[in-house]
Amino acid sequence: MTTYGLEKLGIINPSAVYRNLSVPALVEKALARGEGVLLDNGALRVNTGKYTGRSPNDRFIVDEPSCHNDVDWGKVNMPISEEKFDKIYGRMCAYFQNREIYIFDGFAGADPEYRLSVRVINEMASQNMFMHQLLIRPTEAEVEAFEPGFTLVAAPGFKCIPEEDGVNSEAAIIVNFAKKMVIIAGSQFSGEMKKSVFSVLNYILPHKDVLPMHCSANMGKDGDTALFFGLSGTGKTTLSADPDRMLIGDDEHGWTDNGIFNFEGGCFAKLIDLSKEKEPQIWDAVKFGTLVENVVYDEDTRVSDYKDGSITENTRAGYPIEYIPNAAIPGVGGQPKTIVFLTADAFGVMPPIAKLTKEQAMYHFVSGYTSKLAGTERGIVEPEPSFSTCFGAPFMPMDPSVYADLLGKKMDKYDVNVYLINTGWSGGPYGVGKRMSLPYTRAMVTAALNGELEKSKFNLDPIFNVLVPETCPNVPSEILNPVNTWSDKAAYEKSAKDLAKRFMENFKKYVNMPKEVVEAGPKA
Repeated sequence: MTTYGLEKLGIINPSAVYRNLSVPALVEKALARGEGVLLDNGALRVNTGKYTGRSPNDRFIVDEPSCHNDVDWGKVNMPISEEKFDKIYGRMCAYFQNREIYIFDGFAGADPEYRLSVRVINEMASQNMFMHQLLIRPTEAEVEAFEPGFTLVAAPGFKCIPEEDGVNSEAAIIVNFAKKMVIIAGSQFSGEMKKSVFSVLNYILPHKDVLPMHCSANMGKDGDTALFFGLSGTGKTTLSADPDRMLIGDDEHGWTDNGIFNFEGGCFAKLIDLSKEKEPQIWDAVKFGTLVENVVYDEDTRVSDYKDGSITENTRAGYPIEYIPNAAIPGVGGQPKTIVFLTADAFGVMPPIAKLTKEQAMYHFVSGYTSKLAGTERGIVEPEPSFSTCFGAPFMPMDPSVYADLLGKKMDKYDVNVYLINTGWSGGPYGVGKRMSLPYTRAMVTAALNGELEKSKFNLDPIFNVLVPETCPNVPSEILNPVNTWSDKAAYEKSAKDLAKRFMENFKKYVNMPKEVVEAGPKA
């Protein structure tokens, strides 16, 4: 039996080893092993059990000399000792004995100059299929010459012992930069594997003067690229899916002197409330070769009920980017001309669109603001501000100033326009005002991308300290200044200043940020 060098990793005596199996073969293995069922559309559906989303409290980085001074240690990047890692990994290796092992060798990064060779080792065929579809798939020649740059080992069936292992639960996601390894124990949620690779790139690439970004990217017919940053619910996927532009990628990208490149070879789309009418591309992508997680389905007909969130609201599908008709393959594009930061402000006080200076862009990039709505999480009864550093706090191992500085340098070098677009509420807060019209938002994005917005006169918003246009094609001018949409102007000012104070309070934790960036934020 060929083991493909597993013994060098301490994994010995497997019952069988399969490397880079085809998708049909992996589907057959998963079904034979009882890992899931085929839905009526051909997708492989699995239930991930206790963990239906990422587990941020179970994520650790090994604290060792090579990374100690670079990692921004704290609640997000929690340290674990080399000794604890070795003990957990040793037991994980023992767990793999007499089990089938699935290997996928592929790449993270569509730009060959910066890509990372990733070896994925799974106990489950379905998880191996997911990574086969989410990473960039190698040619036969690349498989023959493959040398892993990083190894990811995922064993959902292996449970940690918190009191012995120095972790917080039976699950643990541990990155070891010295050993170039990630281990994932206890959780079957596939997003842990995807985001672990992202976290590794977020550490490696800044050392190469590359800005890693949690954003979507698309490209116009003339090769002009645009980036869309935004947290869940802000419209990042919807607004970047433009029939007149090619999709470079929906989630993770790098920005180099060559341009933009997708880290991935696939997409991991949310399925809750999916409909063919609203999101036809995603609907059509859920087919044979797609892994579907935790969707409720009819056991007789195998038809999915995308409206049913009784298992989780975080129902997901992983599929190759080739399943999207207008995907740019390979996932590379030129230097971006436009960057869009998306926020869904439920307080209804932020401008629908504003232009940002370099310092303002760095401020809002680091802030990563949106609102959580009442009912989205237990205990939330009114809108709450939500700040996620660099629009991806859980995946940024280094100090935020590192990423902000790279953004500022690249904006200077490539003369990029940055806009902040509020896809949230207008005319009052959630429950009083109305959600911003999607056609208006699309018109704002179009005007930002085609340069029409630059023809407008801009005025400085005295509270949010951003530049608000007086006009925008196909958008009523009166809604561009949010105070105009409120009947009670005093209530607007009070609410706006309250949100500005929350921005300022949140930004206090960024102690390494330049003074000019701090001063570019809102003013209470």
